Amino acid sequence: MPLDTPSLAAAPFGGSDDAPLTDPSLADPSLITALAAAFARRAAEHDAAASFPFENIDRLHVAGLLALVAPPSAGGGGGGLTDALAVVNGIARGEPSTALVLVLHYVIHSQLHRGPAWPEALRERIARSAATDGGLINILRVEPELGTPHRGGLPASVARKVPGGWRISGTKIYSTGIPALSWLGVWARTDEAEPRVGIWVVPRGSGLAAQGIEVRETWNHIGMRASGSHEVVFKDVFVPDDHAGELRPPADCPAPDPAATAWMATLFSGVYDGIARSARDWLVSFLHARKPTALGGASLATVPRLQEALGGIEALLLTNRVLLRSLSAAVDGGTPPASSDSLLIKHTVTSNAIDAVARALEITGNPGLSRDNPLERHHRDVLCARVHTPQSDMILSGAGRAALAGGRL
Repeated sequence: MPLDTPSLAAAPFGGSDDAPLTDPSLADPSLITALAAAFARRAAEHDAAASFPFENIDRLHVAGLLALVAPPSAGGGGGGLTDALAVVNGIARGEPSTALVLVLHYVIHSQLHRGPAWPEALRERIARSAATDGGLINILRVEPELGTPHRGGLPASVARKVPGGWRISGTKIYSTGIPALSWLGVWARTDEAEPRVGIWVVPRGSGLAAQGIEVRETWNHIGMRASGSHEVVFKDVFVPDDHAGELRPPADCPAPDPAATAWMATLFSGVYDGIARSARDWLVSFLHARKPTALGGASLATVPRLQEALGGIEALLLTNRVLLRSLSAAVDGGTPPASSDSLLIKHTVTSNAIDAVARALEITGNPGLSRDNPLERHHRDVLCARVHTPQSDMILSGAGRAALAGGRL
């Protein structure tokens, strides 16, 4: 189903204002703005040290935002994609690694109650823990040999059946949020003659080491350095029978439904759009503050060439705003577009975000590249948009094949 583009008069757009990307019913814009401002104060510190922002997670829990999309029956807010996008996009403007942890948490909660593949009691426990304890969840899929599972292949992580449950062994990389996760979903295969794949959910006990789980602090990327995306090794970890879900032969694993794809595409994109908006805001402040002697006391903001360049950034961010608003509204309205459309929006929004920050760097030159200013950090962070699966080559190849076959985009 094609997306409906909302009227530009429906909400404030553009500029360096702090208006939220959406108009959420559950996520108070003033609260989100205040949290983002607080998180921004230590963002450079966490980036430099690659330290995990535990204090941000605590504040999100106190604000009730970790349970935003959990069902009301479990103490959650019952929020939709519009609400989740407002939070993620706003928080990313302050500290994007925190927002990335939140994306994965929200995406999983949005899927928990949409199908019978997870045991009901487990779904209830996970949802309720988000509200009562601030329990975070992520599903760990990527492995050293396999890489991203979106390009095919079976996991090397193995679940071996034992009385009362399973024993899991394997290694996962890029385990975002692992320092603070309460629930570790492990994508693995059984050791049966004809293996099944599924998710085994490990509840964090009194200590990971005591459970046979080793966290190796290997995350040392140029961007999203505070995300705690470390390597995790599972050594014969026991998982009860009622903590296993989605067990099926690999050939029977369905593709994500359109709503699930839209949640993923929207929220990941919302993080990087938020980074680009922070870069734009810093650029506006810089252009007003910088007054070279050649301009006789006037600021760079008065230079027509720079005004035009900033206008180009505004055009990119306006496009992002319209696409993300439209996609989240379609999902919440019960009419998610085809998965291919959602993925093309992901490609477009993240490409625009990268381009916007790159243009800001081009305008500012050396000051923009200085580590004394946040723009170089925004640039490093926004580049991470390229690694989230499915990557742009897969999205564009699929769209091209569909067009050649006569499909309508």
